[in-house]
Amino acid sequence: MNTSVRGTAILALLLAALPAFAHDVVAPRAPIAVQMYSLRNAGSLDQQLKIVHDAGVGAVETVGTQGVSAAELKQLLDRYAIKAISSHVPLAELRRDLAGVVAFNRSIGNTTLVVPYLDAKDRPKDAAGWTALGQELGRISKQVRDEGMRLAYHNHDFELVDFNGRTGLDLLFAAAGPDLQTELDLAWVARAGYDPAVMLGKFRGRLFAVHAKDNAPKGQAEDEGGFAAVGQGMLDWNAILPAAADAGVQWYIIEHDQPRDPAKVIKTGADYLREHLTVIPPARAPR
Repeated sequence: MNTSVRGTAILALLLAALPAFAHDVVAPRAPIAVQMYSLRNAGSLDQQLKIVHDAGVGAVETVGTQGVSAAELKQLLDRYAIKAISSHVPLAELRRDLAGVVAFNRSIGNTTLVVPYLDAKDRPKDAAGWTALGQELGRISKQVRDEGMRLAYHNHDFELVDFNGRTGLDLLFAAAGPDLQTELDLAWVARAGYDPAVMLGKFRGRLFAVHAKDNAPKGQAEDEGGFAAVGQGMLDWNAILPAAADAGVQWYIIEHDQPRDPAKVIKTGADYLREHLTVIPPARAPR
């Protein structure tokens, strides 16, 4: 067989094999995660992670240590091919044992810590208090940055009280400096009377994630705290998703505070986001 014929034969064999190789190529997953708080009543930790896996989601945001050792948590995450992309850690814990928090999260492969909620005693009462809290979080942000991690802040509605034209959240982030990231909870933004799409633009460039959750129509789903699965409520996702992409949101974290059927809520939200994130033009896709 001459060189030309041999080359043609090899090329033909390679082309014939391409479809088989194509089946081995795994398409990149959409940047969707699940906040584990949504699954707290859905059985054991193993069962909860299985729900995430079965919904086709490959990432979670943990609630602290999830009540287990770092080694056990990492083993369970690996079992279901799930990555921990962030963890909700109370401010009190960050103040008390920052080194321990960093060590635990490093062990499970997580590099983002999130202040999830302020107890009533920790909530500033005035503009000066929000500024002081922002300065403290800025200092913690620098400390965790030196450890190869980052700090983010998750809002509810009480941060959006107005102080002479600036919300508590505005004051907090202005005082914290550029290291502090935001995890914007879209449903709570709407409940506070603000447009989530507009709010996203205010935090362009420092949006680690959004909590993708929805609000049911007024008077409905009262046994679920008035929340709804993503895309099944009152939020305008046709405006929110392009705004989120423009603002540089990195992760869309599905959450529901009081789901009647956690598995259904996670699957519904994941399906909705997968379908609608794909229609965002590539140039504006989440980074």
